[in-house]
Amino acid sequence: MNSLRIIARPAGVCIARASLRTTATSPLAAAAHYYNSSNNRFTNNTNSCFSYYGARRTMAIASKIKVKNPVVELDGDEMTRIIWKNIKDKFIYPYLDIDLKYYDLGLEYRDETNDQVTLDAAEAIQKYSVGVKCATITPDEARVKEFNLKQMWLSPNGTIRNILGGTVFREPIVIPRIPRLVPGWEKPIIIGRHAFGDQYRAKDLVAPGPGTLKLVYTPVNGEPQEVDVYEFKNGGGVAQAQYNTDESITGFAHASFKLALSKGLPLYMSTKNTILKKYDGRFKDIFQELYDTTYKKDFEAKGIWYEHRLIDDMVAQMIKSSGGYVMALKNYDGDVQSDIVAQGFGSLGLMTSVLITPDGKTFESEAAHGTVTRHYREHQKGRETSTNPIASIFAWTRGLIQRGELDGTPELVQFAQKLEQACIDTVDIDGIMTKDLALACGKKERSDYVTTNEYLDAVEKRLKDTLAKL
Repeated sequence: MNSLRIIARPAGVCIARASLRTTATSPLAAAAHYYNSSNNRFTNNTNSCFSYYGARRTMAIASKIKVKNPVVELDGDEMTRIIWKNIKDKFIYPYLDIDLKYYDLGLEYRDETNDQVTLDAAEAIQKYSVGVKCATITPDEARVKEFNLKQMWLSPNGTIRNILGGTVFREPIVIPRIPRLVPGWEKPIIIGRHAFGDQYRAKDLVAPGPGTLKLVYTPVNGEPQEVDVYEFKNGGGVAQAQYNTDESITGFAHASFKLALSKGLPLYMSTKNTILKKYDGRFKDIFQELYDTTYKKDFEAKGIWYEHRLIDDMVAQMIKSSGGYVMALKNYDGDVQSDIVAQGFGSLGLMTSVLITPDGKTFESEAAHGTVTRHYREHQKGRETSTNPIASIFAWTRGLIQRGELDGTPELVQFAQKLEQACIDTVDIDGIMTKDLALACGKKERSDYVTTNEYLDAVEKRLKDTLAKL
């Protein structure tokens, strides 16, 4: 195997795997054994996975939709964890006969298992093809101190994405009643974020004093290739080495071209290849070659196109445009631009985020926002909160749609689509919305918005009314 190294002393990390055991003799007993309703957690700390199938109470519904194959559920942290449970209680358990493979990615349990639970969750998504994920904490120095963590664990999103590969596509949830912060954006802008490598798997170091920084590539058969990077003379500094692979870039390109074709939208790939001539140039060359040899005829038949543009030029054009295209971006660029697009369309709470592998089978959906710590602190004080749950609901619905399409169960797809429409209509037609959306509409009075639970109740009522008409 070829190797690439930056000369530095690596720090070793030991990963220990938790054993999986329970003394429960039935699904219902297992639920009682693992679930603690007082803190919304599964509390047997030796188990990283639990299947909900048959273990939760059923509700009085005439008939539930049978979900043929399991869905992997990844629980999260803080306010979104609470909302996640409420979504399941209102919209999943009452309507679906579903086998949920549960993994607790709450920060405390990741720390307890030395992050093994994150690796197990990613492997489960590979096995069952579909995962739905709640927002999670990526710890910084303050979080390490707050939770007394063993170490500053990596982003679970980054870990999962690097195991699964694929591309993260983020698309705004457009609600006509909610005004755009960028008024000219009339059509969706879909951000395709390459979910592998670059800064998110980089190695960095602090050079404490004068010295030489070198980059060394050692091929399997051949002499090492050495590049002088920098000579630190007057004091130290910092350095970073990052990478990507032809295989991953090619998969990114395939996924981007296929999504653009499925949406009937033009595709723009953006890099800074004028500066990173070899690194970003590799992205540009692979995309162009694939387009010319594989996708050009299909694009032209649909009246759409592919074009590479410099990232700074593309960002300027994005602000001036009316939308209606897909942007394929490297990992960091996609991370930043997806938040800009979400806010420009009205709210970070109005953005879907799905990871799709090149074969179109392995799929993970999540909310594009964080754990809403500020609201969680208010919740801990017993105060009411008005947190937008729409993106978390769509994390479930997009996963269910993928599950239904893979399994050939159109009734599951239709149910998920009706739930999405109920979320939109509750805001757009009924005018019932959380505080962030009310503020986007220029409304500041308490009577202009509802609490999280009140919004969920309104969506539940609209969904029931819709289903009752069928």
